[in-house]
Amino acid sequence: MAELKRSKIELNIELDENRVPEKLHWSAPDGGIAQAEAKAMMLAVWDNKTKETLRIDLWTKDMPIDEMKVFFHQTLVAMSDTYNRATQDEKMTATMKDFCDYFAEKLELNQK
Repeated sequence: MAELKRSKIELNIELDENRVPEKLHWSAPDGGIAQAEAKAMMLAVWDNKTKETLRIDLWTKDMPIDEMKVFFHQTLVAMSDTYNRATQDEKMTATMKDFCDYFAEKLELNQK
C-alpha cells in the first residue's frame, strides 16, 4: 500500500498584551509560501461529528477598514465559486453572485 502524502499549512500569530493580533504570517511549503505576511484571515473547518462549522477569523489591529471591506467581498465571491464547484448548483451560485454584486455596490467597491 502506498504511503499517503502529507501537506502542511502553518499559521503564526503575534499577539499584543490583550491578545489582539499584531502580525499574521502563514506558510504553505507545497505552494511555495514561506512566512508570508497577512493582515486578515478566515478559516472554516467542518466538524462531521457535531455537523457544524468551526471558525477562526482574525485580523491585525492595523488592518484598514477599506481593505477589510474588499477582503470580505473577495471572500464572498470565492465562496460562491467554491459552492458552485462543490455542488454544481448553478441557480444558487447565480443568487450568491447577485448578492456579491449588491454587496460591492452598497460598499461602493466598484467605484474605486
